[in-house]
Amino acid sequence: MNKGFRIIFFGTPDFAVPTLSALVHSRHRLLTVVTQPDRPKGRGQKLMHTPVKKAAMEAGLEVFQPESVNTASFYDKMAEIHPDLFVVVAFGQLFSEKLLKIPSKGTINVHASLLPKYRGPAPIHWAMIKGEKETGVTTMLMAKKMDAGDMLLSAKTPIKKSDTAGTLHDRLANIGAELLVETLEKFESGKVTPRPQDHTQATYAPMLKKEDGHIDWSQPPEKIEYFIRAMSPWPGAFTYFQNRRLKIFKAIPASGEKNAKPGTVLKSFENELRIATGQDGAVAILEIQGASGKRMKIEDFLRGNTVPPESTLL
Repeated sequence: MNKGFRIIFFGTPDFAVPTLSALVHSRHRLLTVVTQPDRPKGRGQKLMHTPVKKAAMEAGLEVFQPESVNTASFYDKMAEIHPDLFVVVAFGQLFSEKLLKIPSKGTINVHASLLPKYRGPAPIHWAMIKGEKETGVTTMLMAKKMDAGDMLLSAKTPIKKSDTAGTLHDRLANIGAELLVETLEKFESGKVTPRPQDHTQATYAPMLKKEDGHIDWSQPPEKIEYFIRAMSPWPGAFTYFQNRRLKIFKAIPASGEKNAKPGTVLKSFENELRIATGQDGAVAILEIQGASGKRMKIEDFLRGNTVPPESTLL
């Protein structure tokens, strides 16, 4: 049996934790872990460890948290360790070419899309927003240009009608962990050949902001359904009614009314909230959160809130 790789792991959010755990329990040697600095969170703005830092500390691993990985001091620290490989999973910083040259065998990245589609920081959300029927994880050799390196292995999974970005995130995180271990085995034994990406097919998945959850009712009903699922749990899909913000958790396409203005509340059955959309369609809202801050089924919400037909959601 081959002796395994000496690895420095780079990662930050929850998505990276299953891969870190898989490496901890593999025959490869984890030399140290690099993650983003602790940041203030919540109302009290208390400094919080990243999920990867928490997992690394529990495993007894050394942790580095540089503000930038492209400083001379950080380069020197990494070069002193003499790793065979960097493994990078949702780390959150770009690497210089100089840094990428430190590991003798290269740098392997785990990315949550079927490359070259959905390069960038939010591939899970954008695959759902665009209505893809499947997505997956790709391992690749990192290059200076983001998510553009030669591909090693990929694994697919269907996007289920019941999926949200949250459930798909968790499934892909576990798929990515298994795929990385398989990639290391085949990479070490020479059973995988790096394949260049077709850059003409590349698409980009930009970072989402909180305000990006605002629902555009002029979209077709199917796209609105995809969007609401893609925004769950973060940043959350929302709309406004009489200057009050309503958070929408679940909706399904429904029959609409010809020439109804998108966003108009339509006449419907009791305990139903049906909203006009683009293409003379509609969606029926099933789960909602109002000013109370409590997520409710629509029938429970309507018992205490009046949203009359012909009113408008913005």
